[in-house]
Amino acid sequence: MIRLHDTFSREKVELVPRDPGRVSIYVCGPTVYEVPHVGHGRAALVFDIIRRYLEWRGLDVAFVSNVTDVEDKIIARAAEEGSTEPEVAQRYEAAYWAEMDRLGVRRPDSLPRATAYIDDMVKLIGELVDEGRAYVVEGQGVYFDVTSFPEYGELAHRRLEDLLDSAGARVDVDERKRSPVDFALWKSAKPGEPAWDSPWGKGRPGWHIECSAMSLDLLGEGFDIHGGGDDLIFPHHENERAQAQGAGHPFARYWVHNGMVMVGTEKMAKSLGNFTTLEDAVDAHGPRAMRMAVLQTRYRSPVEIGDRELDDAGEAVARLDALARRARVAGVPTDAPLDEGAVAEFTAAMDDDFGTPEAMAVVFRLARDTNSAIDDGDLQRAASGLVTVRELAGALGLEVDDGSGADDAEIDSLVEQRDRAREQRDFAEADRIRAELAGRGITLEDTPTGTIWHR
Repeated sequence: MIRLHDTFSREKVELVPRDPGRVSIYVCGPTVYEVPHVGHGRAALVFDIIRRYLEWRGLDVAFVSNVTDVEDKIIARAAEEGSTEPEVAQRYEAAYWAEMDRLGVRRPDSLPRATAYIDDMVKLIGELVDEGRAYVVEGQGVYFDVTSFPEYGELAHRRLEDLLDSAGARVDVDERKRSPVDFALWKSAKPGEPAWDSPWGKGRPGWHIECSAMSLDLLGEGFDIHGGGDDLIFPHHENERAQAQGAGHPFARYWVHNGMVMVGTEKMAKSLGNFTTLEDAVDAHGPRAMRMAVLQTRYRSPVEIGDRELDDAGEAVARLDALARRARVAGVPTDAPLDEGAVAEFTAAMDDDFGTPEAMAVVFRLARDTNSAIDDGDLQRAASGLVTVRELAGALGLEVDDGSGADDAEIDSLVEQRDRAREQRDFAEADRIRAELAGRGITLEDTPTGTIWHR
């Protein structure tokens, strides 16, 4: 039984899919006006890991994630660069997916873009107007009437009265709204901005409406999991929920949110300018270190992912690689039955709200036992341990490198030359080879069963 923490109920609940054996997931994707940072990497990895684990458990997964390719920030970036909104969106979407591909984040089954869903959004807005949940402000657009939806605030666990009080205390930029907490569904066209036809005149959609329209179209009413960063709970996800349910459409059954990547006491954000680009982090530490750093933390918790954390994660990955290389050198068989006890422990950890730190603890305990088995010459136990380490790490998208890659034969040859030099007590030559390998990012480890190396 898989249990997850549902933001709406604030409890761990059993995941009971709408369709038996099949889980439908919608995750809010990027607004493409800047290169992705480490926080975007963590969010994408969290849901990639969840998706992979559900599939490993034998469930079919329908995974949808969107791209916001029309929005205020994209318009501002286009004006700043002297380019067009489509050019900005295409360039930064390409940059986003380039880094996701490096991280091994699998592409969604469906990847809707906002500009391709204008008609669906207009239709949904029309339903809200017809239901009396939305109203038109001439020259401004269409707004959702928050007071028409008494459940507003329940996802974020905030009372509508408190929201009204706090919003009323601010200066409202549009005094023609019925309430300061009402939000835009459709924005009337402004000179020089992209615009589409609608029953309320030319304009463009508000940000929140796109995800409601896309998720309902691609996954249907009452889909299973809506995911995203916990910074989206309010107002974005609260507004999505109000729009869909206000128009009479059952919406997400469970809400799953990942914690933010922090820099000191502030979240990493483009708007704050305190971010490390994902490209720089992956260049410096490698994609598997980034995945390991995410696996070693609880997905719901805020976390720092800087050089120190990525260095530690890289060392953890290297330990698994070292085991695989050592097993290869020692002639450990590559086919063996799984260690069912370890599999059961791993599964129990992941079934408990995707507990990746506990699951990875199982993997590393098994790796230590496998090393001990190699020390003892127990190749049968070592083979079972190695196969299981690979299986469990792979279930979470983490590949283990046993040193049989494209240039590994050359490295193996240099390691053998160094071993011969040491046997002949030519330590100067052995040190020279070690230094040459170190310059290529290769670390050596001398063990009772031979020298192993890892990157």
